[in-house]
Amino acid sequence: MLNINGSYGEGGGQIVRTALALSTLTGIPFSITNIRKARPQPGLKAQHLHCIKALKQLCNARAENASLGSTELTFYPGKIQSKTLSIDIGTAGSISLLLQSILLPSMFAPGKVRLRIKGGTAGKWAMPFEYFMHVLVPTISLYAEIEPKLIRRGYYPKGSGFVDIKITPLYSISEFDSFEHFLAYMQQNAQKINLTEQGKLIAIRGISHASSDLQKNNVAERQAKSAKQTLSSLDCPIKIDVEYSDTLSTGSGITLWAIFEHNGKNYFLGSDALGERSKRAEAVGKEAAEKLLFEINSKACADQHLADNLVPFLIFGGSVKTSVITEHCRTNVWVCNQFIPNALKIEDKSKTITFIKTHK
Repeated sequence: MLNINGSYGEGGGQIVRTALALSTLTGIPFSITNIRKARPQPGLKAQHLHCIKALKQLCNARAENASLGSTELTFYPGKIQSKTLSIDIGTAGSISLLLQSILLPSMFAPGKVRLRIKGGTAGKWAMPFEYFMHVLVPTISLYAEIEPKLIRRGYYPKGSGFVDIKITPLYSISEFDSFEHFLAYMQQNAQKINLTEQGKLIAIRGISHASSDLQKNNVAERQAKSAKQTLSSLDCPIKIDVEYSDTLSTGSGITLWAIFEHNGKNYFLGSDALGERSKRAEAVGKEAAEKLLFEINSKACADQHLADNLVPFLIFGGSVKTSVITEHCRTNVWVCNQFIPNALKIEDKSKTITFIKTHK
């Protein structure tokens, strides 16, 4: 049983989500205390309980103290299965935060996994689903074929967005008699995520979206136009699509991604911004564009949020250079090193997260 201090580092719910993913993949049960201890409302939130419910479906997991507000949790994973999971988070709970717990183990199942999830597709402190589709998925496709579809957008507070994700693993943990043998095979044979040289900027793409009731005010068009103007100094084509959707709640947002080419491969830096009632559409577009410019000018090969999400995949080897080593990222590295001791390290000077331990 692995014991984890939930107040380590930034001390947020990320520790729980990453631990759930790694526990399910490795088969190592864990107990965590001090969950979200420094937050105004400590303990497990509804999103964490939905992660646990989903993993009960995926691997017949068992959990103790899995209740709203609990500051302790004990989790016992079972064997990952190939199946379809139907999950309703309720209201605008973030789909992308849920995926931080269930995507990693789903990618190494014995066969195809399908995730049909209802919840929020764009919200504060979570990557929008467009970012997941166009930045994260292409980067981790070394390990599984992932087909994400955004069926319906869901904004705060009512949410009710819907996504359908089909996952076909390229490697299966079920083919090995232990996680250690699986890990050794992956480290020796699988491709690695190596993002250390930015390469040449070849294009900017984006999606500016809004609920249908904002179409009369051209909100999505204004977000896109402002972003494009802010990025106009870049020497590459810029294309930002405009989309409106019928949703239960009013909302808007924009996701941008820069496409780089290096040694015949494409790499991605992303950014996003969320609309708010008191925020002009032009400010939303400009915010996302300025974030992207910062990432591009930093010479990073993975933006700070992508780097955070890639950390668990670096246990298979590789290296990622980012713009900022966030507290989230440091905490994720620490959690990975609890399950696989001394596997990863952060090189602050070069702002790089690196795999350092060859499995024996």
